[in-house]
Amino acid sequence: MTLAPFGRRLAPLVENRRVGAYTLLVAEDPGGPPDPRPGQFYMLATEEGWGAGEGERPHLPRAFSFARAREGRLWFLLEDIGPGTHRLAEMGEGENLWLTGPLGIGFEEPAGRPLLVGGGIGTAPLLCLQDELGPDAKVLLGFRSADHAEAATLFAGESQIATDDGSVGKHALVTELLREELQPGDVVYSCGPPAMLEAVRALAEEHDIPAQLALESGMACGFGACFGCVVPTRNGYIRLCVDGPVVEAADLVPGGVGH
Repeated sequence: MTLAPFGRRLAPLVENRRVGAYTLLVAEDPGGPPDPRPGQFYMLATEEGWGAGEGERPHLPRAFSFARAREGRLWFLLEDIGPGTHRLAEMGEGENLWLTGPLGIGFEEPAGRPLLVGGGIGTAPLLCLQDELGPDAKVLLGFRSADHAEAATLFAGESQIATDDGSVGKHALVTELLREELQPGDVVYSCGPPAMLEAVRALAEEHDIPAQLALESGMACGFGACFGCVVPTRNGYIRLCVDGPVVEAADLVPGGVGH
């Protein structure tokens, strides 16, 4: 786990570009550690225009796994689905992000053949994990459509793709690709929507395969104070922001991923 510097810091945006249905933000982070662990996350807000205008409430920072960390720059992949993500998506180069992080516990290094399984915007933390493991790491990705599947172009090599509408790759769920690919000695690394992660957890249990799941949750603080991101495990409730977001699948109770 890489520890975050104390407090939040300003990071100038150097790139904002579309990747299909998603937006890729690249920010300079000279004050942050150069080696965040894949799966760790940052709390993001804009320096200006972050709610609190006339008739508006202030926005809370938004939690995002970083997608890539290179040469003092951080990449974040996001989907414009609400007021906070819309403001982030419309940022211009030269504007500043408020950053806090890296936070939480990321993926551990594999003790077997790594299988990276991502769904939708949950592909982001798998991108930096593939950077670490190398281009030969097997990548299985699921998206709603061809527009969303453009995110697969960020990965090295040929990823296996499934889409809900069959517009690219296999007309299937990514967990169907996983079922076909699983073999003894694999270690699964996964991030995506709760229903997908619950299916990954169940598959890993069925095949007695270890799996590390990066769970998604709304987070108000990011450092364990608000208890807004708790999930049940076999050992009681945990806070994803400090005890996760990466959790061993074997520690989760059936149906608890989307709790």
